[in-house]
Amino acid sequence: MLTSDIRSSFLKFFEDNNHKVVSSSPVIPHNDPTLLFTNAGMVQFKNVFTGLETLGFKRATTSQKCIRAGGKHNDLDQVGFTARHHTFFEMLGNFSFGDYFKEDAIYFAWTFLTKILGIPKHKLLATVYHTDEEAKEFWKKIAGDITIIPIATSDNFWSMGDVGPCGPCSEIFYDHGEDIPGGMPGTPDENGDRYIEIWNTVFMQFEQKPGGERVPLKNKSIDTGMGLERIASVMQCVHDNYETDIFKRIILSLKDVSKTNYELTYPSYKVIADHIRSIAFLVADGVVPSNEGRGYVLRRILRRAMRHGNMIGIKDPFLFELSNVLIDIMKNAYPELEKSRSTIASITHAEEEKFLDTLERGLKILRQDIKGIPAGSLMGGETAFKLYDTYGFPLDLTQDILRSENISVDVDGFEKALEEQRNRAKWTGSGEVKQEAIWLSLKEKLKPTDFYGYEESYCDGNVLALVQDGKEVSQLSPGKAYIIVDETPFYAECGGQCGDTGVIKAENGLFTVTNTLKFCDAIVAHEGELSSGNISISEEVVLEIDKPRRRKIQANHTATHLLHAALKQVLGDHVAQRGSNLNDERLRFDFSHNAAISPENIRKVESLVNGWISRDLTVVQKEFSKDEAIESGATALFGEKYGDSVRTIRICCDDEWKDVSFELCGGTHVTNASEIGLFKILSEASIGSGIRRIEAITGESVLNYLNNLEELLSNSSQLLKCTLQELPQKISDLTTELKKKNQEIANNRVKTAISNLTNVEKSGVKVVSALLDDYGMEDLRTLSDAIKAKYPSNAICILISKDSNADKASAVVSVSQDLQGKYNAGNILKKGMELLGGKGGGSVAFAQGGGSLKAKADKSLDAMLSLI
Repeated sequence: MLTSDIRSSFLKFFEDNNHKVVSSSPVIPHNDPTLLFTNAGMVQFKNVFTGLETLGFKRATTSQKCIRAGGKHNDLDQVGFTARHHTFFEMLGNFSFGDYFKEDAIYFAWTFLTKILGIPKHKLLATVYHTDEEAKEFWKKIAGDITIIPIATSDNFWSMGDVGPCGPCSEIFYDHGEDIPGGMPGTPDENGDRYIEIWNTVFMQFEQKPGGERVPLKNKSIDTGMGLERIASVMQCVHDNYETDIFKRIILSLKDVSKTNYELTYPSYKVIADHIRSIAFLVADGVVPSNEGRGYVLRRILRRAMRHGNMIGIKDPFLFELSNVLIDIMKNAYPELEKSRSTIASITHAEEEKFLDTLERGLKILRQDIKGIPAGSLMGGETAFKLYDTYGFPLDLTQDILRSENISVDVDGFEKALEEQRNRAKWTGSGEVKQEAIWLSLKEKLKPTDFYGYEESYCDGNVLALVQDGKEVSQLSPGKAYIIVDETPFYAECGGQCGDTGVIKAENGLFTVTNTLKFCDAIVAHEGELSSGNISISEEVVLEIDKPRRRKIQANHTATHLLHAALKQVLGDHVAQRGSNLNDERLRFDFSHNAAISPENIRKVESLVNGWISRDLTVVQKEFSKDEAIESGATALFGEKYGDSVRTIRICCDDEWKDVSFELCGGTHVTNASEIGLFKILSEASIGSGIRRIEAITGESVLNYLNNLEELLSNSSQLLKCTLQELPQKISDLTTELKKKNQEIANNRVKTAISNLTNVEKSGVKVVSALLDDYGMEDLRTLSDAIKAKYPSNAICILISKDSNADKASAVVSVSQDLQGKYNAGNILKKGMELLGGKGGGSVAFAQGGGSLKAKADKSLDAMLSLI
């Protein structure tokens, strides 16, 4: 039975049993900023289980994409060396929110496994929590003489945290057969591969109180999980998840490009087959490689996969092409992969090219550094740090490489050297704002706010709630507060568009709105302060937005859609929006593209957008069902959550032109492109691997920008006593003259320094050294080059310069080629850096560094000289 058939059979079975099929949430959790990645099916329902949120259904089923590679849940190091560890996996689940409980949950699990999948009953056994007699009796009733094992450990009791919902678990295990080593659950050898857990059902029946007391929950719930990859191995009669169909196709593609013996390098094939899945899904859900948070985890996964590609003889970028194989396999279940195909390939390819340049050099350094280190010993943490800092080797990649040599890394030494870089990589939260309990409470009590801002700039409303200092109040006091009204023309910050500002007027009070926010996808909260009088609950009020500001915001939002369309025309269809942020002053647009945009293409983009503006294009705003909109060709944008009913923005041309843009968008827009006025790009830059950012302005802001630019040019031409047309040549002449003068100054400084050099002979070696003041690193390198030219052989140069304006010093060391078998510039520098309180690096021939203890510069110089 194919993996895809198991997935669809599972969802259909539960749909036939009155469960709502809910799409997988992204691998980036939207409702829990403390989680690095979605790691279980219940994550998207967390607020439902805790009672903070209700849904329009009480039964649900999902196939959830999950990542376990970072943070508390991290399987990265195990992947490739076991039969069942993955960084990416799919969790099949069925959920009951206060509806059915133990008996039905056990019945559904047993029925699906034995009747739908046809697994022989004698191959299954169940565990229950040792005090859960109720579950034990239901198992006997439903499954007959199945083996039931009571477990007293926390493996069979689940809790959400120190307090909150909790309850016993019941797990179902599959017996892979007597020829596979391992014992039953609860036995000393239970960690073998014979008995494998395939299904876990959590019976949420208690609430854990502070102090340890457990009280029964009013609404008992069910949370289940079955790993798709594990059940696929059962149904395909294999004992290794990587031998199932979904992995076989990836591994076969790898075999076509590898140059090694497949049997001898099988773990590397497993690593790559797993990692390409994580890479594709992470990028599709908006993660890009970086040196912090989720982006750092992605970079680690990419580089680990590249290193294993190197191990099987693949020396060129290959993951970007392998991603197409993965997408073809899984695109029907996860359409977002197909939509992001080009983005996944381009970001992956860029990261591969960046790392492969240094991979071989880093491996060579590592092989040299471990020579002479006996098996079972430690490699220094500083060496691991150098590989990280210079060659981009994450610590776990170095550990992974050393595993085969039975050598460990001094992790404490690595972390000490890493310092700030290590802190950047540590996960501290997504930065998203977790919904406070007050808003979840209000969502349960109040109906969603009606929004009239597409058509109106003011309306009447009734005050439903007032929030101040995190709690509801009956009347506002001075200070920051929120007003919730039944109807509003104020647009709440969403989809990259800023919230409206304006005023709310009551009979005896005036409230100035400084921002508008939406909480729990339902409650529109007007943030601001009481300007005069007072406002109370249930009062009738008039709400009025700042219309001139809104018009500028609308112009910038529609211009963002035009910019997106223009980028696709100029750069290609691979361009996809990866984020946006706009207000009344400017717009910011992030998109997928691998290279800087040339000035010529920037002008083409601007010309296209301004051309569309000048043609008076009509902007049609219309609501559809989500499916109807997608089928009509509307583009759904990255990172946005859409309901069943969606709003679309179509920017239309006349009969001679096709539609310029057709996107799903809930923001506010102009009705005609001519209202934008003008469009000007201010900057374009990289913000991450394969992601570019454009900042631009429109309308009156463009005129102000051009006026300021004209004034700047005029003042510059007056200062330089030339016309505007002569200005470029004048600046060029002055720059050339300045470079010439600077070179003369630098040459004189070198001559002065050379005259002050200490030139001695030690151990038969000419040693040239100096303690200088206010020579920058570039100056020190220039001086070192001059010394090497003067003394090309049998010479070592050591230079230190103290900064008179700060407590720091810089140093360089060079060793002539004929002495490099005996002396190492990097080792000499390291000795000096210990006293300077700094760090540095380099090669046998040349090294440089700096420290913050300039008072010890003379002792540092003496220490380095002592090594010769």
